Amino acid sequence: MKNKTSIQGSWASRWIFILAATGSAVGLGNIWKFPYITGENGGGAFVLVYLACILLVGIPIMMAEVFIGRRARKNPIDALEDVAEESEGSKSWGLIGLMGMLSGILIFSFYSVVGGWVLHYIKVMLTGEMSGISSDDAGAAFGALLADPSTLLGWHTLFSIMCIAVVAAGINKGIETATRIMMPALFILLIILLGYAMTTGGFAQGWNFMFEFDFSKLTWGAALVALGHSFFTLSLGMGTIMAYGSYMTKDASIGKTVLAIGALDTLVALVAGLAIFPIIFSNGMDPAAGPGLMFISLPVAFGQMPFGQLFGVLFFVLVGVAAWTSAISLLEPTVAFLVERFNLKRITATVGLGIVVWGLGIACLGSFSFMSDVTFFGKNTFDFLDYITANIMLPLGGIFIALFAGWVVKNKFAQEELNMSGVLFSLWNLSMKFTAPIAVAVVLYFLLNPMS
Repeated sequence: MKNKTSIQGSWASRWIFILAATGSAVGLGNIWKFPYITGENGGGAFVLVYLACILLVGIPIMMAEVFIGRRARKNPIDALEDVAEESEGSKSWGLIGLMGMLSGILIFSFYSVVGGWVLHYIKVMLTGEMSGISSDDAGAAFGALLADPSTLLGWHTLFSIMCIAVVAAGINKGIETATRIMMPALFILLIILLGYAMTTGGFAQGWNFMFEFDFSKLTWGAALVALGHSFFTLSLGMGTIMAYGSYMTKDASIGKTVLAIGALDTLVALVAGLAIFPIIFSNGMDPAAGPGLMFISLPVAFGQMPFGQLFGVLFFVLVGVAAWTSAISLLEPTVAFLVERFNLKRITATVGLGIVVWGLGIACLGSFSFMSDVTFFGKNTFDFLDYITANIMLPLGGIFIALFAGWVVKNKFAQEELNMSGVLFSLWNLSMKFTAPIAVAVVLYFLLNPMS
C-alpha cells in the first residue's frame, strides 16, 4: 500500500484510539439494554456466554475492520476497494463500505432524535419538574414530549449541531479533543452514580439480578441474544471502526487494542447496570421497562429519592455523553469519504452531510405526530429505519466483512497488519472464514424470523 498515513491525520496515541472506539461502542444500549438482558438470561452465566461471543465473533470482525482501514489509510469504500485490488479481488467489495456508511447515516437520523430526548431530560431534571411525580404523570409527560414536534425539533437540532461541530473540527482538534474530555467524564459519572446506587436499599438485589449464576436460563434463545448483542455493541458493520482504524498508528498492536475496546465496552455496560438497577429495585419498579425505564421509571425514581434531582441530572448527562460519542462516530466514515473522494473541505462535507441527516431526523421525530400515518411495511419512519439498519444492514455488513477478510484478502497482507503468532492468526482466520459469518448469519436469520 502506498498510503502510509491518512490525509485526515492520525490518533495521537493508541489509547486515544481505544477511547474513541469505546466511545463509539458505548451508547444508549449499554446503559439499559445490556444490563437488562444480562439479568433476564442467567446473570453471571449469561455474561460468560456473552464474553465468549465477544471473543469468537465480535473481536475478530473488529480486528478485520481495523486492519482494512489501517492498511489502506482511507474511508471504508476506498479502503475495501484498495485492499481488494491489492489481493487481486474485485473492487465491487467497496459496496460493503457504501452500505455501512449508509447505515451510519440512517442510524444517526433517529439516534439524534433520541439524543434530543436525553437533552430535554437533562433540562427537566435540572428544573426539578420530576420531583415527586407519579409513574402515570411521568408516562404522560414523555408521551406529551413525543407528540410535540416543535420541542423535539429544537432538541434534535441542538444535538445534531453538537455532533456536526465536533466532526467538522477534524480528527485531532475535533474527535480526539472531544474524546479526551468526554470519555473520562463518562467514567467519572459512572463511578459517582455507582457510589450513589450503593447507598440505596436495592444494591444487593441489583447485583443478584445481574450476576447470580442461573444456568436454567441459559437457553438457545439466551445464547442467541448474547451473540447478537456481542456483534452490535462494538459498532461493527457500519464503517466507523474501519474509518477510525485508518487513523491508527502503524506500531500499535491491533489485537491488544481491540481486546481493550471490548473489555472497556463490557465494563461500562456492567457498571451502568449496577448503577441503575439498585435505584429501580429500591423503588419497586420493573427492570424490564425497556426505553420506558430511562424516560419514565428512572425520572420517577430520582424524583422520590434523597438528592435525586442532582443524581438525576448526572445520570442524564452520562447518557447524553454516551449518545454524543456514539453519534459523532456515525458521521465520520461518510465525511471521510466526501473529503477523500471529492476533495471537499472537511467543514463543507460535515455541514452538508449534517443538513441531510438533520432533515431525515425531522421525518423520524414526525413519526410520533404529523407523520404518524406514514408507514413502511407497517412501521413508522423511526421504527422502520431502526429495523432495517439493526436487523438487516449491519448483520449483512458484518458477514461480508468477515468473508472479505477471510477469503479475499491474502493471508500475507492480513498477517502483516495483525502481526500475530501463527496459531493465533490461524484461529482468527478460521473465525473470518467460518465461525463469524455463520454466527452472524444465524443472528440475521432469527432477527428476520423471530422465534415464537
